[in-house]
Amino acid sequence: MRALISVWDKTGVVDFATRLSDLGWEIVSSGGTAAALAEAGVPVLAVEDVTGSPEMLDGRVKTLHPRIHGGILADRSKPAHLASLDEHGIAAIDLVVCNLYPFRSDPGPELIDIGGPAMVRAAAKNHGDDDGGVGVVVDPADYEAVLAELADAGAGGLSAVTRRRLARAAFAHTAAYDAAIVSWLDEPAEGETEAGADESPAPLPPTVHLALERVDECRYGENPHHLGARYRPVGESTWWDHAYQHSGLALSYLNFFDADAAWRIVHDLGAAESSSAVVIVKHANPCGAAAGDDLADVYQRAYDCDARSAFGGIVAFNKIVDLDTVERIEAAAQADLIIAPGYEDGVVERLEAKRRNTRVLEAPRPDEAGLSLRQINGGWLVQSPHRFASAPENWQVVTQRKPTASELADARFAWRVCGHVMSNAIVLARDRTAWGIGAGQQNRVESGQLAATKADGRAAGGACASDAFYPFGDGVEAAAEAGVAVVVQPGGALRDDDVIARANELGLAMLFTGERQFRH
Repeated sequence: MRALISVWDKTGVVDFATRLSDLGWEIVSSGGTAAALAEAGVPVLAVEDVTGSPEMLDGRVKTLHPRIHGGILADRSKPAHLASLDEHGIAAIDLVVCNLYPFRSDPGPELIDIGGPAMVRAAAKNHGDDDGGVGVVVDPADYEAVLAELADAGAGGLSAVTRRRLARAAFAHTAAYDAAIVSWLDEPAEGETEAGADESPAPLPPTVHLALERVDECRYGENPHHLGARYRPVGESTWWDHAYQHSGLALSYLNFFDADAAWRIVHDLGAAESSSAVVIVKHANPCGAAAGDDLADVYQRAYDCDARSAFGGIVAFNKIVDLDTVERIEAAAQADLIIAPGYEDGVVERLEAKRRNTRVLEAPRPDEAGLSLRQINGGWLVQSPHRFASAPENWQVVTQRKPTASELADARFAWRVCGHVMSNAIVLARDRTAWGIGAGQQNRVESGQLAATKADGRAAGGACASDAFYPFGDGVEAAAEAGVAVVVQPGGALRDDDVIARANELGLAMLFTGERQFRH
């Protein structure tokens, strides 16, 4: 039995090859792998001794040879294939152990592997459903299981079931590798305009290649009869992989979904306000949001926005949670999950004692957003990442009355929160607190009514933000009834003049952002 071993990641390969050799296997290898095995005393046959051709072109050509690929690809169930091997003096290769250059670590032409994928795909193609197929190993984590099966099987080799499993892993390995190369080629080349340099998103690529690996199991999906898991891009590390759970139950599918939303929103809001921020999310929508200097006070205001909805919600902090803040948390309704960049000494212990089932997470900042993908029946919708394109200094005052400095600050805060609320969205805010949030209604008037009911007068003198234009004057009338002093909206309706006139009649200031912030 002959094995071809050529790996970039040499984790465990010497031990694997040693034990394989002890089982009577002949080892063929090349380059750095051959040197590592020879240095460890493993009997190894160089690829160039098999092919009769030296490595060339700085190692770009070494395994691309009929004596290698003929040995891998020969179908042992076909007499004609076996006769061809005999005719050309080619020995069959029964096992290929190969993983590819680390392209993601330093993308470029020199790390585009050619011989490796060719060998891996050839072996996976010829894995065979019956006896006599080729085994292929791309993950060092499989070494132990492969060795154990080979030791039990003797000369019989790997089972068809194992070869099929390994072949699937091999094709997933090369698919992810090719996807990484395509993604790199989609990035602007040197000298080209960088995406965002002109404040416009880069064009969407002609193809999108997803290669994802399962890393976390959920107890179930959105409902108990669904399966659920978290996947990530193969070979990449996200902030979720560095999050640490201090206590509480295992994360559910919806915990992942809502915590991700809360984490992104609280960091965006904190950056926009240059201050501490707290966001409470329920079913992917913020039900509380506040910013300020004192974290305990910020939390209290965020919670007071909608204490009923905050029960069982996700609470996100952009600052380390201190002892003063945990006192407020203990006095409030139980959250399903709390996430923060850190906790003062004693905070986690108090949360564990008071909120045993609450999931307490510590996490780094969220990653920069990539393309937004959503599945539809038979395909996907793809768009550029969510962002705020219009800077407040470029907003247009369209009413006779101009907003005061404090009103403008309220408008900026309300607009920022509104941009993260599912449409139709209305946010009533004052003093960097979202006192009323109306979300997800089929018409804007009812969203405004919900926001006003929740605010209950607490946004008086503050701001009302709408994620899309008001088609009629009734929207600003509802805002005026809620007591706000300024309305911020995209503008662009056919009846903008009528809406502006009504705002003037009501004594409101109104700002047009020039951009819509629909979220679905």
